[in-house]
Amino acid sequence: MADRILVLYGSYRSDRAGIHLANYAVSALKARGNDVELIDAKAIGLPMLDRMYKEYAPGTAPTMLQGLAEKIVAADAFVFVTGEYNWGPQPGLKNLTDHFLEEWFWRPAAVLSYSAGPIGGARSNLTWHGILSEMGMVVISSTINVGTIAGALDESGRPSGDSGARLERAFPRFADDLAWWTEAAKQQRQRRKPPY
Repeated sequence: MADRILVLYGSYRSDRAGIHLANYAVSALKARGNDVELIDAKAIGLPMLDRMYKEYAPGTAPTMLQGLAEKIVAADAFVFVTGEYNWGPQPGLKNLTDHFLEEWFWRPAAVLSYSAGPIGGARSNLTWHGILSEMGMVVISSTINVGTIAGALDESGRPSGDSGARLERAFPRFADDLAWWTEAAKQQRQRRKPPY
């Protein structure tokens, strides 16, 4: 049975170079036989966090929040595609993530970062490792930083230039690592109920 993977992306900018990276991740994971969906924070348009999903009485959460909660709970794994803003994570993606907590538990997450410059969002990538771990996900050790994002992928999401070539070389290991942890987490959840 195919793994259900959500690829989450959070830029709200008008010119979003990172959307090509998110689309690349979706296509590459689908090509490996996974059931993959892009969750675009800008397209969903959640308000700034006031009440988490769990703070609504059952059946009273806004429709978009309820639908997203159901998708998160049904997922086997997550890929967070994040840019870097002033050494930190994108606020749109962080806001989307913070609307939920228990819904994320006991599944693996991977971080795919990018930036306009050569370091590929490494500082944001590192920050996300801590955030996602705190939120109950198992963050895989493989990670990808795509530098000079504007030249790494063309408009159709195909890798180009040196940065694109590095992405293509790195992605199979990244996806293999995520697949291993996804299988391990699925088996463990079937074998034993989570401790809380």
